[in-house]
Amino acid sequence: MSSAEAGRGRRLRTSTIATAAAFGTYFAMYGFRKPFTAATFEGPDILGFDRKTLLVSAQVLGYTLSKFLGIAIVAAMPPLRRAASLLAFVAIAELALLGFAIAPEPWNIAFLFLNGLPLGMVFGLVLGFLEGRRHTEAMAAGLCASFILAGGAMKSVGTWLLELGVAEAWMPCLAGALFLVPLWGCVAILRRIPAPDAEDVEQRSARSPMSSGDRRAFFRRYGRGLVPLIAAYLLVTIVRGLRDDFAPELWHQLGESAVPVLFTRSELLVAAGVLVLTGLAVVIRDNRRAFRAAMAIGIGGFALCGLMLLLQCFGHAPPFTFMVTMGLGLYLPYVAVHTTVFERLVAMTRDRGNIGYLMYLADSFGYLGYVVLMLGRSRIASTGDGLLDSFLWTTGIVATLGIACFATSWWWFAWRTRTGPNVGTATPPPALT
Repeated sequence: MSSAEAGRGRRLRTSTIATAAAFGTYFAMYGFRKPFTAATFEGPDILGFDRKTLLVSAQVLGYTLSKFLGIAIVAAMPPLRRAASLLAFVAIAELALLGFAIAPEPWNIAFLFLNGLPLGMVFGLVLGFLEGRRHTEAMAAGLCASFILAGGAMKSVGTWLLELGVAEAWMPCLAGALFLVPLWGCVAILRRIPAPDAEDVEQRSARSPMSSGDRRAFFRRYGRGLVPLIAAYLLVTIVRGLRDDFAPELWHQLGESAVPVLFTRSELLVAAGVLVLTGLAVVIRDNRRAFRAAMAIGIGGFALCGLMLLLQCFGHAPPFTFMVTMGLGLYLPYVAVHTTVFERLVAMTRDRGNIGYLMYLADSFGYLGYVVLMLGRSRIASTGDGLLDSFLWTTGIVATLGIACFATSWWWFAWRTRTGPNVGTATPPPALT
């Protein structure tokens, strides 16, 4: 075996191990975040808001604040501190779930805010172990498959615990405790993953912690293309969150019994489709072509949502087909941004930067929009529209605007990079004024 073949074999083994560890880490993290959504939390409204809506909003508000903080914290995190920081954040989240179980209602809502606050940092820290490599898209697709699968799987875990007789208040804490050891083991593996090699750096550029000056300079240079892209990400985050957090209610209104296995089975099909379509970008070596392919995948996902809405309106979409296809359509643009769009953008520019900065810039506004929607959902429902109706018209608006935003961003970057192999060697785009 030649040295080149041996090197490819080592890289493939490293990528496979890193993907499995990243998948396991983020999948386990969802055990501290999502099982509580399997409970109905029925009871009188609080301050005019539905109880579950308020609980979901409290956690997402903490998660959203974490994303804004992560723009600086994750982007500037030194690699040697990632693993310890990740474990510390998860430990804080589990303690918050213990507080949620012990504190009296409605004051325990504050502990769900505290639960979401550290968990928002986890994705960026895990992604930091994977970025800047020739196999980054495939590894990141595996990582993203974890949150697609985990959303349904953790609802199954939560439902299972409730069926065993665990009280609604204690169920989230117990569910998180089940995943402490698996998460620790996966983080220990990630910590041993070697840094990107010289060929990785040559093809994808070096990834460095970013100071506040670095972040401002990057946004001034590429902001006109980033703004519509972030707007599209905000829109898809809103609808993806609705489908994820209120899946039991949506299944019920579609006429299906929300049994635990249904969540896992539907999300397994969504994850498989998204994993294949987004992970294939790894075979495209040219950074500009891979970037454009990812943008096309995002537009295709929004178009798929629009098609499924038309079928639903005419009564030609069975419930299972509807939920799976809508999940695929929503997750394609969402995951394409995670796996390829930002990865290849940094590789094209070769500016000082990392995915953590761009992901948290997009995530912060995405989750902020979702919080606003959650707080307004009770008002929407009070007009006589059910949750399913709200989901349908919201998705229609998002699909239309999402296509427009992705197309605008694609056009801007294509126009500004029409010459040269990379953005860094093309005509520099103007700074924002």
